[in-house]
Parts: sequence; structure tokens; C-alpha cells
Amino acid sequence: MATPLAATEKLSMTDVRKVIVGSSVGAIIEYYDFFLYGSLANIIAKQFFSGLDPTSAFIFALLAFAAGFIVRPLGAVLFGRLGDMIGRKYTFMITLLLIGFSTFVAGLLPNYEAIGIAAPAILIVLRLLQGLALGGEYGGAATYVAEHSPTEKRGAYTAWIQTTATLGFLLSLIVILSVRSMLSAEEFDAWGWRIPFVVSLALLGLSAYIRVSMKESPVFLHLKQSRTVSKAPIREAFGEWKNLRVVLICLFGLCAGQSIVWYTSQFYALFFLTQVLKVEPAYANMYFATALILCMPLFIFCGALSDKIGRKWMIMFGILVAALSYKPMFMALTHYANPALERAQARASIVLVADPKACSFQGNPIAREVDFHTSCDIARRALAKRGASYTVQDGPAQSLAHVRIGDRSIESIEGKRTADGQRFDPASKMAIERFQKKIAAEMEGGGYPTTADPAQTNAFMVVLILFVMMAFVALTYGPLAALLVEMFPPRIRYTSMSLPYHIGAGWFGGLLPTISFALVAQRGDIYAGLAYPIAGALMTFVIGSLLLKDTKATRSVS
Repeated sequence: MATPLAATEKLSMTDVRKVIVGSSVGAIIEYYDFFLYGSLANIIAKQFFSGLDPTSAFIFALLAFAAGFIVRPLGAVLFGRLGDMIGRKYTFMITLLLIGFSTFVAGLLPNYEAIGIAAPAILIVLRLLQGLALGGEYGGAATYVAEHSPTEKRGAYTAWIQTTATLGFLLSLIVILSVRSMLSAEEFDAWGWRIPFVVSLALLGLSAYIRVSMKESPVFLHLKQSRTVSKAPIREAFGEWKNLRVVLICLFGLCAGQSIVWYTSQFYALFFLTQVLKVEPAYANMYFATALILCMPLFIFCGALSDKIGRKWMIMFGILVAALSYKPMFMALTHYANPALERAQARASIVLVADPKACSFQGNPIAREVDFHTSCDIARRALAKRGASYTVQDGPAQSLAHVRIGDRSIESIEGKRTADGQRFDPASKMAIERFQKKIAAEMEGGGYPTTADPAQTNAFMVVLILFVMMAFVALTYGPLAALLVEMFPPRIRYTSMSLPYHIGAGWFGGLLPTISFALVAQRGDIYAGLAYPIAGALMTFVIGSLLLKDTKATRSVS
């Protein structure tokens, strides 16, 4: 009987290209479906969470986005087990159909005004189904390509799988930009946003057609022929310490930090441009699409380079440089994307003076607007609504909060709720609206822009900064699939590598936009959200440097 490695070496380049294209196209479409939601989070907040105030609605929209990430580890275990027991090919065919169906239905789902609370509830269920499916996709695609790849080119070949997340993100941006260009802003916000979800059905059909014609991995076929397929891959992977130890090192010393770098450089940077710097979404998406296109060859280059110099230290270097660079990089984004905002912050700083006991945690995702009724909370909500960066000073106990903008001071109010506690009474509601208008007028008078002026934006420098941040992603993500596959034996590979990857991507990375946005809302500092990705990346660098082993000398996947 031929060994699986020998069978792999006999594959023609035509066969290898078919394997790479078939695995990659399906994964691109799945990531396209998954990332549509994140790209349209601000519109989805208005469509499905309109019963909340704008800040809470956006945090809730991010949490619904995060729900898909939270269940990804469960999908990794569920589909990883199937992949190790029945095969790689059939398992990621199931994941493709599941995520495609969920995305298509999301495009047809009535909004909050039409069916009330059922709308966000169904949306979250669809997000959970997408997360489960995506949890099984990456491990299957990466394993399938790696088990068809010759040893000396495994990094280069699997790097194509590493481009799929970014290509899916890029495809979602291109489709959104195309639809936006054909509709008015009002039409897109009302119904045009549904089109990118609905057209995913055609993409699903194309991907399913390609995958049906693919053959099973030669390594898995060898396991079947030799009757060494695992009967309990979950117990083997996580119930035996020798395997569990590698899984834990893989999670904290590799996948957590790598995922944080990915989501900071791409998703959080997009949120920062649109939500904090007030860059129009059409311009922000165009900047990102340009940077993504320019960066794509780096993924393949980094994967191929890891075949020659090793994978571990390339990834660790990318994580460390990203952690040390994020604060100055995001400050540079402010300088070049919205210089008027930077000048206003320097010329007319905003200070909130309040009794600290009257200030609630602004990142509470289940709070209603009426729950923020103290003068401090009302002032913070008014500033958050304007995307303001401010400092907080302790005021006298039980005193009303006030906001200083330059040399002007605006006193806040104490909100009074109705007897049932469900809303503000009419007088308080009117007073809050007047206070918010005063804040807006004083900020505009102090030079704070309501939106970024495209004429003042240095588009070249914005794209360059985004490109550099995405280069961090290429350094850490390009070699990742090859390293993960080489860390685990084939009989439990799908299960073992999928779980740490999707905990890293789903929890450490996927929750990053929500956590970072909540930190900004709480601290009043537009750069406060970077504390989480910097700390997480440094944690992974330390653990990975000490405990993670490179696979350069032991690269067999058979």
C-alpha cells in the first residue's frame, strides 16, 4: 500500500491547483457570508435594534455579530469530530451549505419595525448557525490542502487558504460598494443592504458545484484503508494530556494573539474609521479594499518564506511588532483621515466633571437608554453620540455633572423616569434633547467635525497605514495553517487544530470589536479600545516564545 505522503508527492500540479482552488473558493464564500454582517453593522443596528438608543444599538449589533464567533469553538468540535471520523471532504460540504442558507435567509428577514423583538431574535439564531458552520470550515479546508501538499511547499500551498478570510472580507466590501454606487444612501439603508446577502445564494451554488467534484484527502483515505481512523477524536484530542497540552499551547501561544492581530488590523480599524473618525462608509470601504488588494500577495510570500526559515518566529515577530505599533498607527489614522478632529481635540479639549459614584459602566450591552439617568451618564451618552474623546475629572459628591469644551461649560441634568421605569418622563426627555443639542453646538463651535471631510483626508497615507497593519496579518496568518496542521497527528488533526483556532478567532478575536468599543464608551478616550489587543498580543508573544515549538524539523503530515 502506498503511503499517504507518497501519494501526495505523485499528484500533478493540475490536481494540486484543483485542490487549492476548490478549498479556497468555498472558504472565500463562507467568509464573505460571515463578514457581510460586520461590514454592515451600523445599518443592522438601525434595522434590527431600533428599540435602543444609537450607542446601545451599535453595541448590541456588535454582540449579535460576536454571537457567531462565540459558538465557533462548538462548531469546531462538532465538525472536527465528523471530519476525523467520516472524512474532510463531506464535512466541509455540510458547513458550506449551512452558512450559505443562513446568510440568504438573513437577507430576507423582516426588521424590528415589521415584526418587533422576533427580528433580532431570529437574526441572532442565524448568526449562531453561521458561527457553527464556520467553526468546521477552516480546519477542513486547511487540513485538506495540507494533506495534498508536498512537504517543501506546504507553507506556500496552505497560504492560499490563509487568504480566504481576507478575500472574503474584500469580496463583501466590493459587493457593498457596488450596490451603494447604484442606489441612493436612503435606498441602501432602507432595503439595498439586503442585496449582498441575497446574492450569496448564487455564490453558494458555484462553490457547492466545485466541491462536489473533489476527492477525499489521501491521508484520510490511508487512515481508512489501514483501519486507524479515530473512533473518539474528542476524547483523544482533549482527554489525553499529551495532546491537550499541545492544544492549550496552540491556543494561548499562537491562535489568540494571531486572531487579535487579524481583527484589530482589519475589523476594528474599519470600525475606528467609520464610528470614531466619522469617515463616510463608502470612502472607508474603498480605502480598505485598496489596501487589501495590495496586501494579498504578502500572504503567499509569507507562507512560502516559512517553508525556508520556519514558521514560529515569523509569527511571533509579526505579533510583537503589531502590539508595539498599534497606538501610533491608530493615532496616525486620526491625523490623516480626519485632521479637523485632531486639531479640535488639541485646541478645545473636552472635560467631564462628575461625581464618580454617579457614573455607570457605559459598555453594559443589556442596559436601556433609560437606565443611564444620572447627570454623569446623560453627559457621557451625549458625548458618545458625537464620537467625542474626553477626560474625566472627579467632581463634588452629589453634584450635577458638567461638560467643559474649551472655555465653555455646559451643565448636565438628572433624568427622571416614569412610574413604570420604562422611559423618561416628557419633561426629562425634552431637557435631555436640549442638553444634547447644546453639546453638539459647542463641539461644532470648537471645531469638532460631524463627519470627516474627504477633501482634507490624505487618502494615500490612510491606505498606506492600513496596508502596514495588514502586513502584520500576513506575517502572522500566512504560515499559520501549515504550522497548525504539522502540530497534530492525522487521526485527530481536524478536531485538535480546529478548537484552538476557533477559540482564538471566535473569542479572543471575534469579541475584540465589542470589547474595544465598550472600552471607548466607558473611558471617553478614542484609543482606549487598543488596550485589549495590545495586552492580548503581548500575552501570546510571551507564551509562544517560551512554549511553542517550531515544526521546521518535523514536518510530516502522514
